[in-house]
Amino acid sequence: MERREFIVLLGGAAATLPLAARAQQAGQMRRIGVLMNVAAADPEGQAQVAAFLQALRQLGWSEGGNVRIDTRWGENDVERDRRYAAELLAFAPDVILASGTLSVAALRRVTRTLPIVFAGVSDPVGAGFVDTLAQPSGNVTGFMIFEYSLSGKWLELLKEIAPRLMRAAVLRDAANPAGIAQFGAVQAVAQSLGVELRPVDTRDAGEIERAIASFARAANGGLIVTPSASVSVHHDLIVMLAARYKLPAVYSSRPMVIGGGLICYGPDIVDQFRQAAGYVDRILKGEKPADLPVQAPTKYELVINMKTARALGLDLPAQLLARADEMIE
Repeated sequence: MERREFIVLLGGAAATLPLAARAQQAGQMRRIGVLMNVAAADPEGQAQVAAFLQALRQLGWSEGGNVRIDTRWGENDVERDRRYAAELLAFAPDVILASGTLSVAALRRVTRTLPIVFAGVSDPVGAGFVDTLAQPSGNVTGFMIFEYSLSGKWLELLKEIAPRLMRAAVLRDAANPAGIAQFGAVQAVAQSLGVELRPVDTRDAGEIERAIASFARAANGGLIVTPSASVSVHHDLIVMLAARYKLPAVYSSRPMVIGGGLICYGPDIVDQFRQAAGYVDRILKGEKPADLPVQAPTKYELVINMKTARALGLDLPAQLLARADEMIE
């Protein structure tokens, strides 16, 4: 009798093992939301997501295996961001990766508890996302794109490229608090360099084209193209207009120089998405955003498109060429 009971018990346990294993496997499936601030067709945005997914795989997270990832593309549209933020929250993710200031702001409107890891945010403290960089103290942390002092270096670089420069148009997203602050940082050094500034909003293609055409009517001008989702949307147009009107232009990201822009100085944004995967991994394993400090870039890249420099008739200083991390021929 005891032996029979043991056999029945053993058989029952064996019968339930696959079900228990399946239940455990189902319990291991985690969910990540991704809210990007550009269009799905944007090459830079695709490269950023690809870097994030690759880094996740290296950390042991397999999409469709132990993690499900829902991605939405906000296209730098405030209403779209708000709709997608609510949609992602409804999926009950464990953590959300957010690209750019507007995406984080949209998510903060719908949750103050769900962990959010950002990349490409200019001023997380000024935007109210975190208390301090060292101690975020809430549900948000991540990787900031740069410190505002960098914006002044763009004007210094432009003046170094074109010593006779007297005027600079600063392309910025006026709807983004960072765009206003970036312009202010450029303005802080403009007087000492003897350069007059003109802000140019980047809300739509027509506005950009009219403003640059008007600006180019006078001589000794150049462009500073500050980073934003709207600039990313219109990057081909901006590069084309700079070439058409023979305007030296400084950008913040390498892809715009690869696409024909003159020169860029800024952090590797794609690398921030690789690093963001590390924070997402740590949160999925139990750590809290409040305990993960916001990190600033540690390496900035100077990239020059020599073909564009020749087309503009620029004789770039030898010391500038010596500092370049990459020269595109």
